[in-house]
Amino acid sequence: MEVKSDIEIAQEAKMLPIREVAAQAGITEDELELYGKYKAKLSDELFERVKDRPDGKLILVTAINPTPAGEGKTTISIGLTQGMCRLGKKTVAALREPSLGPCFGIKGGAAGGGYAQVVPMEDLNLHFTGDFHAITSANNLLAAMLDNHIMHGNALHIDTKRIVWKRCMDMNDRALRNIVIGMGTKADGIVREDHFIITVASEIMAILCLSEDMQDLKRRIGNIIVAYDQNGKPVTANDLKATGAMAALLKDAIKPNLIQTLENTPVLVHGGPFANIAHGCNSVRATKLALKLGDYVVTEAGFGADLGAEKFMDIKCRLAGVKPDAVVLVATVKALKYNGGVPKDELGRENLEALKAGMANLDKHIENLQKFGVPVVVTLNSFITDTEAEYELIREHCEAAGCSFALSEVWAKGGEGGTVLAEKVLEVLEQKKAQFAPLYPDDMPLEKKIETVAREIYGASGVAYSDTAKKELAHIEDMGFGHFPVCMAKTQYSLSDDANLLGRPENFNVNVRDVYVSAGAGFVVVLTGKILTMPGLPKVPAAERIDYDEQGGRITGLF
Repeated sequence: MEVKSDIEIAQEAKMLPIREVAAQAGITEDELELYGKYKAKLSDELFERVKDRPDGKLILVTAINPTPAGEGKTTISIGLTQGMCRLGKKTVAALREPSLGPCFGIKGGAAGGGYAQVVPMEDLNLHFTGDFHAITSANNLLAAMLDNHIMHGNALHIDTKRIVWKRCMDMNDRALRNIVIGMGTKADGIVREDHFIITVASEIMAILCLSEDMQDLKRRIGNIIVAYDQNGKPVTANDLKATGAMAALLKDAIKPNLIQTLENTPVLVHGGPFANIAHGCNSVRATKLALKLGDYVVTEAGFGADLGAEKFMDIKCRLAGVKPDAVVLVATVKALKYNGGVPKDELGRENLEALKAGMANLDKHIENLQKFGVPVVVTLNSFITDTEAEYELIREHCEAAGCSFALSEVWAKGGEGGTVLAEKVLEVLEQKKAQFAPLYPDDMPLEKKIETVAREIYGASGVAYSDTAKKELAHIEDMGFGHFPVCMAKTQYSLSDDANLLGRPENFNVNVRDVYVSAGAGFVVVLTGKILTMPGLPKVPAAERIDYDEQGGRITGLF
C-alpha cells in the first residue's frame, strides 16, 4: 500500500474559498481581509461584533516529551477538531504559525500530518501572510534605532556593555549567535559584540501573542528594555521613540489568520513562539476570538506538557484571563519507547518492556496537569508500526490510573479517526468541571517561582544558579518585576534540563545559567542547561530535499 506524503495529501485537497469557510463560523465577507482565495485576516470589526457572546469550551492539546522527530501533537489538534465537527459540534481550532527554522532544519513543517492537516500547507509553512516578517522587521528596527542613537551622540548615556536587545531572523543560523558589528570606518557605527536570536524567540513575538489589541500592543512595545545606562537604569523602546514605527509595522500582523482543515473546518492560525525558548502558545487574540465563534475551541501548547502546557497555564491563562476546560495529553508508542531507552532507529519494533519503562514519563505529565485542576484525556497518535499488544498495554495502564483514554487514528483517517477521541473529550467535559488555578501566585519571589516549576513540574531536587543568574534575579526584583511569571527555556526532550535524561529522571538539579526580563511581554525568561535561542541546522537539513517544480508549479519535499 502506497503511503502518500503530507504535501501530496495537502496538494490533492479540495479547498473551499475562504469566504465559505468563514461563513461556517458566522463570519461575513466584510469582516475578512483576503490574502488570495484560501487565506484571510480577521478584522477588528469582527472582534467588536462578537465581543459580548458567551465563550465556548476551551480544550488544550499538549504532549509527553517527544522524540527528536516530533510525534504529531498538531496532527491530533486538527484531527480532534475535524472529529468534533463530524459529531455536529461547532468547533474552531486556534493554532500557532510555523517557523522557517525547523521547516528547513530537522523538525519539518507544522501544519499537521496525513489526513489531519490545515491547508494551504505550503503557504502556511513558508511565508503565509507575512506575520513573521513583520515581527522580524519590528525587532530589527528597534535594534537599528538603538545603534543609531549611540552613533549620534548617545544622549541616553547607554552603557554599550549592557545592551540586551538582540537582532533576529526566522532561520536556524548558528553563525549569527555571537557576532561583532560596526566594523569598518567611523561612519559604520560603534564596534561592539552583538547577537542574533530566532524570530520565534523575540520578545516582539511574545508581545504580539499576549496583546489584547493595538493599544495594549503599543503599551507593551514601549516597555521593552533594550539596554541599561551608565547608572544601571533601564532604557526602553519608548526612550528611543521607536514604539510608533514598530506598531506601524505590526498593524496587520496583530490580526488573526483564517484558513481551513482538509475537511474544510475553520482554523485560526496566529503567532508562533517556541515552547522551549519562549511561551509556546498561539495568540490571545486568536484564542479569545475562537471562543466567541465556536462552542468548542481546540488549541495547543508546544512540545511536552512540562514546557508548553505549564506556560499556557502559568503565563497565557494568567495574563489573558482564559482557562482550559479539559486537556488532551498526546502520547505515541514510539515516544514512550524512546523514553524507555530505545534508540531512535529501533522505535518501529515492538518492545513491551521499554514501553512499560517509558510510561513513567506519561505518568509524570498526567500528575503535572492534574495539579492545575483540569481533567485530562490521554490519547495515542497511532502509527503503522504500532502493534495491538502495545496499544492494549497503554490502555490498561491509563485505565488503572483512573485516566480517560482514547486511540486516535486521525493521521490515516482524518476526522473519522478522531471521533472516538472527540466523544471521550465531550464525555469528560460533561462529567468533570475544571477547577483551574496556576501553579504559583504572582507575589511569590522569582527564585521561589523557578524552584516551584523545577520541583513540581520537572521533578527536580533543586535549582543551581550561576552567579550571573543570581545577580540578575536580584536586579529584576529591584526594578519592580518580581510579580512577573517565569518563562523557562529548557530542552523539550527531557523533564530535566539535560536532553539525555529520559523517562522520569530523579535526583537532579536544574541549572540556571542566566535570566532576563521581557518587560513588554510581562514575564522573566530563565535560561537553563544548554538551551539556545538561535538553533543551528543539522548535518543534513530538510532544506536539501525541498524544491520547486517549475513545470508542475508546485513545491516538493516540504515535509
